[in-house]
Amino acid sequence: MPFCLAGVLLLATGCGLTSGSPMVDDVSPGSIGQGEPLRGAQLTVTSKSFTENLILGAMMGIAFQAAGAEVLDRTGIQGSIGGREAIRKGDADAMYEYTGTAWITYQGNAEPVTDPREQWEAVRDADVRNGVTWLPQSRLNNTYALAMNRANYKRYGTKTLSEVAELSRSDPGAVTLCVESEFANRADGLPGMQKAYGMEVPANRITQMDTGIIYTQAAKGSCTYGEVFTTDGRIKSMDLVVMADDKKFFPNYNAAPVINTETFEKWPAIAEVIDPVTAKLDNAVAQELNAKVDVEGEDPHQVALHWMKAEGFVK
Repeated sequence: MPFCLAGVLLLATGCGLTSGSPMVDDVSPGSIGQGEPLRGAQLTVTSKSFTENLILGAMMGIAFQAAGAEVLDRTGIQGSIGGREAIRKGDADAMYEYTGTAWITYQGNAEPVTDPREQWEAVRDADVRNGVTWLPQSRLNNTYALAMNRANYKRYGTKTLSEVAELSRSDPGAVTLCVESEFANRADGLPGMQKAYGMEVPANRITQMDTGIIYTQAAKGSCTYGEVFTTDGRIKSMDLVVMADDKKFFPNYNAAPVINTETFEKWPAIAEVIDPVTAKLDNAVAQELNAKVDVEGEDPHQVALHWMKAEGFVK
């Protein structure tokens, strides 16, 4: 789908959600969708364009089909704003969104809420006025982390960011970082992390690079620690060890279904259909499924369909 620089303004005039095709998966109710409570509904599902959100969007559409709905597939919207505005305006009915993104990017807050449940409640309550309904969140938390390869883990033994900070002070030569340029300059990225943990890593020991390269460099040990996303499939495939954010500095980015409120009022059974799927999602599931796309080259929709069938949600 083409990217629109002014996607928010142009959604209504034809940019962003002009394309789409019916989902035509041959599915029937399994543990969800019994009695086809969405029969007669015509629902448009959207998503962002990165692997994980494409998979989640496909799961949602497959669940709705099993429950009897006709589903229009408009997944793969570039950036965050396009899908959000489509839900808000009613150009789309449902997608999976991330609590931290809503709280900071859409709702304009500077400080994240530390407790995941309280963060979800805060975005849910704030979005009532925007005509957006949040359903219960998953344990899937796609946030920032530092990770190292197995050899360096055995050598230095760090398990938490506090221990990385201590290593940066006790053995300065041991700590090198590979990070994205955005992470290097965000308040909720490297500068804030170093301040929160008292981490002392000089600029000449920090290398900025593209996301994909970070994983390979960390895996090779070219940098001791690489900035990663906690649900990325490459963590598992490259056997990286993730450092725990023991001071809970990074925002919570738990995935949760967001529904256009008018749609939800008309079809409240959406909750009973999608909630069991959401409850099954966590970082381990996300890493496994993301790796099937990013490492093994499989199609996101087919990955979602196979998982939905394997879990017994649909037949």
